[in-house]
Amino acid sequence: MYTLAYIVFLLGALLKVSNNVLEPPVELQLHLKTSNRSPLNARFLSVTIDASLASEPKYIAFLESQKLITLSRGLSPAFLRFGGTKSDFLFFDPIRNTSIEDDITWDLPIKQDVCHRSNGPPCVQQKLWFQWPTQEQVILKEAFSNTYKNTTITKHTIDLLYRFANCSGLHLIFGLNALVRDKNGQWNSSNAKLLIDYCDFKKYNLSWELGNEPNSFKKKSGQYIDGSQLGKDFITLHELLQKYSRYRTSGLFGPDIGQPKKATQKMLKSFLKAGGEAIDSVTWHHYYVDGRTASVKDCINPTILDTLSSEIRTVLRLVNEIVPGKLVWLGETSSAYGGGSPGLTNTYIDGFMWLDKLGLSAKLGIDVVMRQALFGAGSYNLVDSDFEPLPDYWLSLVFKNLVGSVVLHATFRSSKNVNVENLRVYLHCTNIDNTKYKAGDVTLFAMNLNNHTQEMQLPSYLSGKFVDEYLLLPGEGGLLSRTVLLNGQVLKMVDEKTLPALNGKQLDPGSLLTLPSMSFGFFVVKSAMASACL
Repeated sequence: MYTLAYIVFLLGALLKVSNNVLEPPVELQLHLKTSNRSPLNARFLSVTIDASLASEPKYIAFLESQKLITLSRGLSPAFLRFGGTKSDFLFFDPIRNTSIEDDITWDLPIKQDVCHRSNGPPCVQQKLWFQWPTQEQVILKEAFSNTYKNTTITKHTIDLLYRFANCSGLHLIFGLNALVRDKNGQWNSSNAKLLIDYCDFKKYNLSWELGNEPNSFKKKSGQYIDGSQLGKDFITLHELLQKYSRYRTSGLFGPDIGQPKKATQKMLKSFLKAGGEAIDSVTWHHYYVDGRTASVKDCINPTILDTLSSEIRTVLRLVNEIVPGKLVWLGETSSAYGGGSPGLTNTYIDGFMWLDKLGLSAKLGIDVVMRQALFGAGSYNLVDSDFEPLPDYWLSLVFKNLVGSVVLHATFRSSKNVNVENLRVYLHCTNIDNTKYKAGDVTLFAMNLNNHTQEMQLPSYLSGKFVDEYLLLPGEGGLLSRTVLLNGQVLKMVDEKTLPALNGKQLDPGSLLTLPSMSFGFFVVKSAMASACL
């Protein structure tokens, strides 16, 4: 039951969306000549499929959905990480012919280039969908109790997973089981080799991880593995991959540690000293809050948003001390851990945490951000169990379309009327893969956490430019809406193979950029002639 205080706060927050009070505009300061960091990875915004989807391997068949493939293709190019806690409890069996168990069986030939076949027998899909809520509760219970059962996956699981990634234009990263250990504590690579052999035989081009959040191995499995040993294990995996011409240059990423508390920092340092040279990028995980206790107030609390900055700087400092120049990724991240928070992290309000994380990560030097999760158990997904896109999906799609890889610097001239923490602005060169725009254009994205409408004024040298506005506001239900309006139009799929057009609203030269209370949006300044973008 909600407390009275919570209900009062929620009503106040919902009223803020329609608040039309205007404060004096802030003057934006945009630095267009140079970028203070290397361009982002083209797959900067990436996604995950949690390995818990394979807790009962038959549910991997959800990835046959044409609708899910269409939604995923909209986020391409991106990585698709198949990992998470359950990945350390999966064993590959190359002998069994199918991983579809019990009474749900059918034979589906898998080919790399077959991306337009049916979703499988409708009765089977319907039965899976009907059984999923029960399976979802099993997955979440397992996670909350830290009691994990080993699961066998087969060639069919790998085939469906790879087909989904390949047909979606995503590059698959497969998380191998790190808890298969010899008596001396060293990683036993024999099962991993069987899986890699099969992927090589099928000519599957993918990358690799080993283990998930090794800092919590003791709690989840009873095994303690120190960072130094884990580094040696990654060297073993690297040497194994060198034996395959296909995988000699494939990516190897790790160690997928949790948030950098003191003990985890110690593990990361010893891992990097022992095995840092074997990996292509350093991966770590971040969540703001516990999904079981998260509140509306948390999602729009500047103090909570700002905790990400210090954690990014901590990880970057450790990496640069030991393996300078090594790229750093957020290998798994969302707003609330523990599967998210129902009715919160799957609604419009979660976009504040997600958009600020994207902006801040790009600004501070994170090369890739992998959203937990694209689809699966829990309430932090981009797509729900009915294959309907949630608000953070639409936010991600707009980001992908408009935000380019070159990071610029944006600030604003503050005044006594502006709470600096509550107005957040980020600037990139515009994504010119979107044919509507050209080199030299810039994209500003911003969020307004104030209880009043906030106007922003472009610098005088851009006052004569046309601007395309992409304002994202919640649908019915206010901040807790599961629908999103783009410039007043509800975003929804045209059909299972077609995403809607994302149309900006052109603002005349000299117009102020306006963000209503508790909202976020994107503004493309056309013909800005930003030298960093030419």
